[in-house]
Amino acid sequence: MPMFTGVIPPLVTPLKPDLSLDAQSLGGVVEHLIAGGVHGLFLLGSSGEVMFHGREERRAIIEQAATANAGRLPILVGAIDATTDRVIAHARDAAAAGADALVVTAPFYTRTNQAETIDHFRYIRDAVDLPIIAYDIPVCVHTKLERDTVVTLAREGTVVGLKDSSGDDGNFRYVLSDMKDRPDFFAMTGSEVVVDSALGMGAHGVVPGLGNVDPAGYVQLWNHMQAGDHAAARAEQERLCRLFDIVRVSLPRTSRGSAGVGAFKAALASLGIIAYADMPRPGRMLNAEETRAVGAILRETGLLS
Repeated sequence: MPMFTGVIPPLVTPLKPDLSLDAQSLGGVVEHLIAGGVHGLFLLGSSGEVMFHGREERRAIIEQAATANAGRLPILVGAIDATTDRVIAHARDAAAAGADALVVTAPFYTRTNQAETIDHFRYIRDAVDLPIIAYDIPVCVHTKLERDTVVTLAREGTVVGLKDSSGDDGNFRYVLSDMKDRPDFFAMTGSEVVVDSALGMGAHGVVPGLGNVDPAGYVQLWNHMQAGDHAAARAEQERLCRLFDIVRVSLPRTSRGSAGVGAFKAALASLGIIAYADMPRPGRMLNAEETRAVGAILRETGLLS
């Protein structure tokens, strides 16, 4: 059976106005997700603003979340950096702090090819005794994990799964087809808006940033698909698509990255789950008008009275 399935949101990292970690709010996010019925927690991904946090900060985030989780759910941790040996250092820290698996991208800034990317994953697997999930996110790392790369790494046991945030649904489908004889391999979509479609073509789960805001909605969508109730799944997906409109309210005043994570934080603050919606520099947080627009969408989609 696959190691991980279901709904595994990539947690935001709440910050105080001085931009230090808000450990209490991070605990609140963990409790909110567990109450929503999710199947795992993913720390230090894109929604967790991993590249804004240094090594000590990353360790603190993992430790605080692990303490709040208290062993209730598996914890996946992003060991993400530009070069192999930096990733290995983060991976060892994650293992020591309580990670159950690592999420790893291709190298970036450095110019590499698919062969060197395969070596990158192999070096990490040799150095750290934790399962590795390949993270395909070319919009951030500027290298696509090609179909043959993922399949090679999976069949030799270097990676146990794929988290696909590439937007390349065709490549994702081919990987699922190539690996259908390996029931121990899993592949999850990182999309918030086509989860029903991805699950319908065989994906094993979803890693939705919007799941920070409405974890129960994504769990309900997952449950509908597992029950074969595609009409109910489609209806829930369409409600979540409307909720996802919160990521557009601050554009073009903010970057797309700040617009998305900033909206998740503004929504969580509006729901009383985190204390502040601050963003690491140079990211812009949502202003008062934009936060009101987020609140209106929360009310429209049934999350705020």
